[in-house]
Amino acid sequence: MTASRLTDAEVETLAKVKTQRCGLIKDSLLNDMSDEYYLELSENPVQFENASSVNNVFFDEANKQVFAVRSGGATGVVVKGPDDKSSVAFRMDDKGEVKCIKFSLGNKILAVQRTTKSVDFINFIPDYPHLEFSHECKTKNASILGFCWTNWNEIVFVTDQGIEFYQVLPDKRTLKLLKSQSINVNWYMYCPETAVLLLSTTVQGNVLQPFAFKSATMSKMSKFEIELPAVPKPAKLSLSERDIAVATIYDQLYVMYLKHHSRTTNSPGAEVVLYHLPREGTCKKTHVLKLNTTGKFALNVVDNLVVVHHQSSQTSLIYDIKLRELDGNVNVHQPVLPARSINPFKIPLTGPAAAPSQAPVPCELYSSSWSVFQPDIIISASEGYLWYLQVKLQPTLNLLQDKGKLMDFLLRRRDCKMVILSVCSQMLIGGDKGNLSVVATVFDKLNQVYKEYLDAEQAYTAAMESGPSRSSTTYKRPVRTQAVIDQSDMYTHVLSDFTEKKDVKHKFIIAVLMEYIRSLNQCQIPVQHYLYELVIKTLVHHNLFYMLHQFLQYHVLSDSKPLACLLLSLESTYPPAHQLSLDMLKRLSTANDEIVEVLLSKQQVLAALRFIRSVGGHDNVSARKFLDAARQTNNTMLFYTIFRFFEQRNMRLRGNPGFNQGEHCEEHVVFFKETFGENALMKQATA
Repeated sequence: MTASRLTDAEVETLAKVKTQRCGLIKDSLLNDMSDEYYLELSENPVQFENASSVNNVFFDEANKQVFAVRSGGATGVVVKGPDDKSSVAFRMDDKGEVKCIKFSLGNKILAVQRTTKSVDFINFIPDYPHLEFSHECKTKNASILGFCWTNWNEIVFVTDQGIEFYQVLPDKRTLKLLKSQSINVNWYMYCPETAVLLLSTTVQGNVLQPFAFKSATMSKMSKFEIELPAVPKPAKLSLSERDIAVATIYDQLYVMYLKHHSRTTNSPGAEVVLYHLPREGTCKKTHVLKLNTTGKFALNVVDNLVVVHHQSSQTSLIYDIKLRELDGNVNVHQPVLPARSINPFKIPLTGPAAAPSQAPVPCELYSSSWSVFQPDIIISASEGYLWYLQVKLQPTLNLLQDKGKLMDFLLRRRDCKMVILSVCSQMLIGGDKGNLSVVATVFDKLNQVYKEYLDAEQAYTAAMESGPSRSSTTYKRPVRTQAVIDQSDMYTHVLSDFTEKKDVKHKFIIAVLMEYIRSLNQCQIPVQHYLYELVIKTLVHHNLFYMLHQFLQYHVLSDSKPLACLLLSLESTYPPAHQLSLDMLKRLSTANDEIVEVLLSKQQVLAALRFIRSVGGHDNVSARKFLDAARQTNNTMLFYTIFRFFEQRNMRLRGNPGFNQGEHCEEHVVFFKETFGENALMKQATA
């Protein structure tokens, strides 16, 4: 198992392996054990014609394409990409053995290297002549090691004496030299995501010189040295490209060095050393991943996790560089989880020779014929498959017992929301129930991420409202990742179900709810009223009215109109809830209409009138509303008092005690006359 491109020797070896062309299915017999495997191969791999004596296989890391070249291209070239739409098939003249073949971005131009002196090009742009043209490297006596497309029409030739950066002019069928650099090169590595080219220089090969490419420009970055475990004498090439990988982890570019176990040191095993490679500034050794074993390894990066495959034990380890233990200036890491194999697959036999009863053939995992490419690709040229390596999060729940560490791990993963919510549910009803400090830690970690998102959203909104600023800061709308677990998520998927559990003590249920509210308050996140409602309903369900009274009295539960309405609905169960509700509405000061409605609904008409006078709203209040409520009490003296109040108000405001037609009080005037006589009506003052 290697971490390099498919060499000629490997293709010859693979040619001896005879396999059927076949589909791939998961091993159903091992489904019961699937909760142990946290790594798996993609369910629908890219299938291609397996390597043989007449079929050479190449892989282009930039476009993620597999090239199957039959008879030098004369009998066909089939290109397969990550999806079916990117598949291309064509023929080309057999002009000798193909050493390297790649499309430019967008499949515009094909480049083919057959010799160490030149590269051939074929236009695939619509309406352009489909003719080959060739270009030799400009440095005399130099041998081309390979090439990299950096754009749809920009290409770098890497020779043993330096690099040559060209612009391809497809209409003129020629190349224009943009820039070149002389430097002795042992081997090279290219990172298409960042357009950074890494060259191995010096006799030992451990001084690496990076170059960055962007829209027709090439810039030289700071060179750096890989620390070798032992310096050979006499000096010879000691750093192989098989031990180096370049990948982006947490949006930062890293050079990963597989440092093998050295007998001359006391090292217990091999290590993966990570060198952080910034666009500007020096490259520094920042992380060391302890493998604690020796042998053959290969590296992938999946979901910002470094995956180390170990061939002899047929297991893989994963490392998260953000879960760190500082040792001086370098972060030292142990595996996040115990070593596990990739989830087994089986390959069913297909074709005319395959009998229906034939059992599927197990796919050989960790095969010596596997080739591993960055970031997450595994290719078996002998079987004709390209897989994407994937991380399964659910199995990590049982493998990582420390809930705080588990939460740190999950919050950084791509598809984490439902797994995190299931951790929260398990934590409350599983073996950890009763451990409030663990619950508090998990809530705090979740709400910290939630708060960071809310702050970013608020900053973005404020920046947009203020219009274009003079500063160079450009605001991008924050992306809401699955790690943002908001109050609605917690309420819907965790807390509402948890409060209904019959086998959990009610004190623990209330403690958990209050712990979540405390965490939100600590992070300065406004608590949604439905969480308070959940607390109140839980307290009422368990007849804990004393605790409810205290929570409200000491403002543990924040005031809100929905909460006040909920308290009103509890009056029949807990009579003091009525007054608690009114007090809350008064404190809100914006809820005057609601307070009046509540008092009128309780037939406390005079109390409602006194309240509206105390807040200065009596001049604008609807007379009919109060007269309706007074009539419903069947208390004629109360009706008389209310009617007289509004007559006086009318006189004061309009100089006339009568009601306007728009107030719709005619029936109440008639009732007043019938009950108290027409003479009881207030007379208009005369001048």
